[in-house]
Amino acid sequence: MRLLLLGGTRFVGRHVVELALAGGHEVSLFTRGKTNADLFPQVEHLHGDRETGDYEALKGKTWDAVIDTCGYVPRAVRQAGEVLRDAVDRYLFISTISVYDDGMPAGADETAPLKKLTDEATEEVTGETYGGLKVLCELAAQSIFAERAIIVRPGMIVGQYDPTDRFTYWVKRISQGGEVLVPGHAQRPVQMIDGKDLGAFQLKLLQDGTLGVYNATGATQPFAWGDWVGGMRDALGSDATFTWVDDAWLEEQQVNGMQLPFWVPEQYAGVFAVSVQRAVDAGLTFRPFADTVRDTLAFEQTLPADQPRRAGLDPAREAELLKLWKEKQSSQ
Repeated sequence: MRLLLLGGTRFVGRHVVELALAGGHEVSLFTRGKTNADLFPQVEHLHGDRETGDYEALKGKTWDAVIDTCGYVPRAVRQAGEVLRDAVDRYLFISTISVYDDGMPAGADETAPLKKLTDEATEEVTGETYGGLKVLCELAAQSIFAERAIIVRPGMIVGQYDPTDRFTYWVKRISQGGEVLVPGHAQRPVQMIDGKDLGAFQLKLLQDGTLGVYNATGATQPFAWGDWVGGMRDALGSDATFTWVDDAWLEEQQVNGMQLPFWVPEQYAGVFAVSVQRAVDAGLTFRPFADTVRDTLAFEQTLPADQPRRAGLDPAREAELLKLWKEKQSSQ
């Protein structure tokens, strides 16, 4: 298969390229040539810029399929689609679970209501506009490629190359052992998908010629938080213990979801219990959780110790919160 990636040198795209090359596929990358530019010297590198609409390097070439890893505003997706309309057989767009309306119920599938932007002309990507813009990106791809479009909606992507530090925070913190502050309660659901599994699923869809829209957020049966953090402890051989801290109290202490990644208020917990049955039926598989945990820690250990982390509680703040929580409990 001759494959074009829009992006491909970061996180999920990087996994796709590695898997595609291992599978004997021919790969071309379209990037600005700025991020990890020295990766994959054996593939064709085509340079342009989606922000300015520079797709000149793609013209006059053909591929079997394209994977769009970095479409965030509909204009960019439309522009790429117009250039590639007759140059590829299939167009796979990596979207997000954030396209769904807030408060989706547990078990919701690909037919759940989608977000709508008040201002559909905006190109400012924020926490408020991200999901709605991705909806418009999906529509742009589908308007050009129709039944040749494939939409994949992941949620929390984890593992090697993860730049977000969200899952990495928990793996690293639990590996250090001791008393760990955990939000909420042990039965709250959580879903995540290893970037390698997400990459393999995309390639399978393209190889099999499978079309449609797919949630790809995690295993068919979501983890319970207690099993999730306990599974990390077991995989790492850690002596960590877990202190469960009430949501409302954490909010009073102005703790947020970037300090305790994967934590969402109870009313939004359905976002971590999405149906992935359609994707599983199409061939989505999952590696052992322990492998993902160990891969994540190994990757984290390659990062400079002084590199700022994008998510997680500062150790001193965690210790302070644990002390305050115990004082509160003892006073009741």
